[in-house]
Amino acid sequence: MSPELSTFSVLGFGFLLGLWHAKDPDHLAAVSTIVAEKKSLLNSMIVGGFWGVGHTLAILVVGMLVIFLKLQISEAMEARLEAVVGAMLVLLGLNALVKLFRKSTIHIHTHEHDGLEHTHVHTHKDEKKEEAHHFRHFSPRSVAIGMVHGLAGSAGVMLLVLPTIDTPAVAILYMVLFGVGSIAGMMLMSLLIGLPIHLTAGRFSALNKSILGAAGLLSLGLGVFIIYEKLLV
Repeated sequence: MSPELSTFSVLGFGFLLGLWHAKDPDHLAAVSTIVAEKKSLLNSMIVGGFWGVGHTLAILVVGMLVIFLKLQISEAMEARLEAVVGAMLVLLGLNALVKLFRKSTIHIHTHEHDGLEHTHVHTHKDEKKEEAHHFRHFSPRSVAIGMVHGLAGSAGVMLLVLPTIDTPAVAILYMVLFGVGSIAGMMLMSLLIGLPIHLTAGRFSALNKSILGAAGLLSLGLGVFIIYEKLLV
């Protein structure tokens, strides 16, 4: 096999690994809690894209340390960092559930018909807040979440490949392509997550709220499991 073909194969593997890496359960759980707040499929994809950007930035920083300073992260440190991811998932899940319960505002109206007084209780959404939120594209929270995942060493397979690449330039390009793959993969996964939310918003309120609640519970449950596995077992 020629050196050029070998380099191309390594770079192609980096992109595919990044694409596949996006479907990890902790990544999907974290992003789903933010995507659940978006009714626009475009915004859902943008959330995933920014997650990938943050993840790529963290991987590049850690990768540079691995390449140039021969940094090695101990198993104990990696476990602590992954526990941080677990704690973040717990917070995201709780936040999603709190927002779900606060999503509707309760109103009580009293009316009089034919001399009889009636009290009506109903809820409606804050349309102004939702509309303003609908047009917010930049998602710094997604970037921060992606960076935490990257720093936690969730892409350990990618970092294991770096020491086997002789040329630093190729190693850096490998990380960039890995990042591009993770961005593309997460945008696709965010689109798939956002699709049922988009389709059920409005006409299927109960189902929509069930999906939002499931996203929060998934993040909360997975976060507790990660913390237990990494710190208590």
